Amino acid sequence: MRITRTATVLAASAALFALAGCAGQPAATGSDAPADGPAALSDGTLVVATEGTYPPFSYHEGGSGELTGYDVEVARAVAEKLGVEVQFEETQWDAIFAGLDAGRFETIANQVTINDERKEKYVFSTPYTVSPGVIVVPEDNTDIASFEDLEGKTTAQSLSSNWGALAEESGATVEAVEGWAQAIALLEQGRIDATINDELTFLDYVKQNPDAPIKIAAETPEAGEMAFVFTKDNADLAEAIDGALAELAEEGVLAELGEQFFGADVSK
Repeated sequence: MRITRTATVLAASAALFALAGCAGQPAATGSDAPADGPAALSDGTLVVATEGTYPPFSYHEGGSGELTGYDVEVARAVAEKLGVEVQFEETQWDAIFAGLDAGRFETIANQVTINDERKEKYVFSTPYTVSPGVIVVPEDNTDIASFEDLEGKTTAQSLSSNWGALAEESGATVEAVEGWAQAIALLEQGRIDATINDELTFLDYVKQNPDAPIKIAAETPEAGEMAFVFTKDNADLAEAIDGALAELAEEGVLAELGEQFFGADVSK
């Protein structure tokens, strides 16, 4: 699961008219769009890029059903707050920033991590997802409670990932795997001591596998922050979306969406 989206790995909310599960409800019609709002919304539509193949953030129910996911539903809720319709443009990750630069859409809702390099070129909204890195261990493990405790232990990581680098820096022996699925299989088989990944990956896994015999032993002091991203000429739209996100947070909508997709509030 991709979380920071700055490299291969390092990385991993639309209550509609009632609860977070109402993915299929449309946003308010364009005729309700405020006349003095951002120019990008003058036609009453917020055009949002998302992959559509990135569960649980952006995907189709059952593989071919309605587009949903945490990021998708956050975007729907934001559009409703702004009084506009939302139009999703499903775009592959490798082309998504080029599409934003070309004006094909106004923003991206796809777990885009805020980082210094991107801030030089783009404007970000308030984060709507926050996720630290975590050490995942068997539920009966008592030896690992910090990153220092990984010294001499064996972890399973993708060697090209920042998590792999962190494991090595912590003194662990790293067994190479392709990703989370292989790492967690080795952990549950007792063949490794731990694995490092982002908290969202862990939460998604235990929501799908509530009896999984694993737990979080420690987390990084700093967390990745994911947000909507805009070209700099759409700073007024970013400001408007910040206002919508603040209302959604205050009303508990973001927390509800986190519970729906992860079993926990991941917005702060």
